[in-house]
Amino acid sequence: MKQAIIIRQDLKLPKGKAAAQAAHAAVEAVLRSEKSIVKDWRAQGMAKIVLKVADERELLKYNQLAKDVGLKTAVITDAGKTVVEPGTRTCIAIGPEEDDLIDTIISELKLY
Repeated sequence: MKQAIIIRQDLKLPKGKAAAQAAHAAVEAVLRSEKSIVKDWRAQGMAKIVLKVADERELLKYNQLAKDVGLKTAVITDAGKTVVEPGTRTCIAIGPEEDDLIDTIISELKLY
């Protein structure tokens, strides 16, 4: 099992900001997931993969693809207090869920 976190590249987020946004996405997606899935994922080491997309359009495309197959997702919208404008969608998380199901969505993406 794993969780996928996808970050926009066009925002050119500093490393710390990207890490914080990824953490927000990871936590929010777990909170939306079934307890039994989270329990299994935790027992297997809580694997995560961080990937990149070009822009918001692509980010939302992958979010919708995941939702279309029944995966839990979380879209993170920044408050705009530091680096980006308020309301900027920075990243998403998909899962946790079985590897093969996550892979059907993210197989074309590159590592962050």
